[in-house]
Amino acid sequence: MAQFRGGMNELMRQAARLQRKIDDTKKAHADKEVVATAVGDKVKATASYAGKVTRVEIDPEFLKSEGIELALDGVVAAVNAALEQADKAMNAELEKVTGGVKIPGIG
Repeated sequence: MAQFRGGMNELMRQAARLQRKIDDTKKAHADKEVVATAVGDKVKATASYAGKVTRVEIDPEFLKSEGIELALDGVVAAVNAALEQADKAMNAELEKVTGGVKIPGIG
């Protein structure tokens, strides 16, 4: 087994520093938002990088002409797309901190 320079204590300090950077990055980007649309942009969902849905909009004419069922299907599609985009965006920010390395137990 390879010896770490500085031993296990230094490795633990480095891990703690990396965890702090990850936590700081999550906090700094938590309020950023992405918008996704569905059914020809008639439904929009906004989600934060922290994974919270912050807004849903339905075009009133679309709701009137197509009905609640199709509108709700559009909401589900738009919300899922927004959450996926937000997750990818946050992961991209975290990769800047970790250098793209996935570290078990950190993050």
